[in-house]
Amino acid sequence: MKRATPPADDLIRSVDEKITAVRTQTLDFSFNELADMHSAGELIIDPEFQRTFRWTEGAQARFIESLLLELPIPPIFLIEREDRIYELIDGLQRISSFLHFRGQLVIDGKRQEPLALSDCDIVPELNGVTYKDLPRALEIKLKRSYIRAEILRKESDPRLRYYMFKRLNTGGEILSAQELRNATIRLLSNDFNEFIADLSQNRDFDLCIDSISRNARQRKFDQELVLRFFAYKNSLETYIHDVADFLTDYMEDVSDPASSTSFDYSREKIVFEKTFLVLRLAADKAGIGSRVFGTVTAQSKEPRGQFSVYHYEGLALGIQSVIDRVNVGDGEQIAQIARVIREGKGDREFLQHGGAGKNYRTPLLARIKYFSDRFNEVID
Repeated sequence: MKRATPPADDLIRSVDEKITAVRTQTLDFSFNELADMHSAGELIIDPEFQRTFRWTEGAQARFIESLLLELPIPPIFLIEREDRIYELIDGLQRISSFLHFRGQLVIDGKRQEPLALSDCDIVPELNGVTYKDLPRALEIKLKRSYIRAEILRKESDPRLRYYMFKRLNTGGEILSAQELRNATIRLLSNDFNEFIADLSQNRDFDLCIDSISRNARQRKFDQELVLRFFAYKNSLETYIHDVADFLTDYMEDVSDPASSTSFDYSREKIVFEKTFLVLRLAADKAGIGSRVFGTVTAQSKEPRGQFSVYHYEGLALGIQSVIDRVNVGDGEQIAQIARVIREGKGDREFLQHGGAGKNYRTPLLARIKYFSDRFNEVID
């Protein structure tokens, strides 16, 4: 049934109320100011939720070239913390490129060698030039180059700050799905975000997903797998088809202080850690180790080092029906679980529920049920 449209005055009042709840400010900073603020700890450019700095040296050089040529560049996006410190939410590639050229870029505690320009295609004479090589006039020009900063003030309603940033960063090749969740969810609450990040470092979990690529880790796929575990385990009945939206909705529900969704952090941590301890022990017993979530070869059905999210879902969620009954010190139980894993991964009955186009509800339920039934057969 179509919902009745509120009176015009009520609609206007609702919009106006939300406008007053968001406090924003627009400022122009020179790149020299930003570099000084960063050095003084007044501008944080690498909080945990930020994506990895990954522009190529050519892309960085062309950005410096753009500044020297006074070409228009997009604004950066900052959040003002309670202590008045600014955190960079969008603009890491631009600010880091400037710092790299200046010789001030630090990654993982190590200062990087200053950038030498390359692949400049408008002024090719710049190629090979370092910051120290710049004529004094160009050095001053670069330091005085300005960029617009859109700032969400600390007085803003946290929930509206969250939705505002989420929409600003939807679309384009800006952040991976999990990077976007990490960056935006913290505007509601950072507790669940930090919980997921911490569990992604769990030794047993890390060994089980060792086959995912380095690029996938950089884009926080390991954290997405942790989120996927809890979202499916606790809210499977709400999942229909779009995985990305489902995961975002679940993370929002758990993180939003105004939500009625409860999450027992202590209990959930115990379940997660036991799940991947059991799977790691069983994988070792089966002789497949980090290939526990790997695809299988067509002929031999032997697990290989190509990570499969379908195997991950089937095993990690399927074992939940018996996880409370598993004794990690019982070698016979672990051996039985190992046998189920090794045989099940190559079973046609399981494999028919995975593969291209099988990321919707029905095959997901079938993947989970397959291993759930078989684990129940061997665990009393």
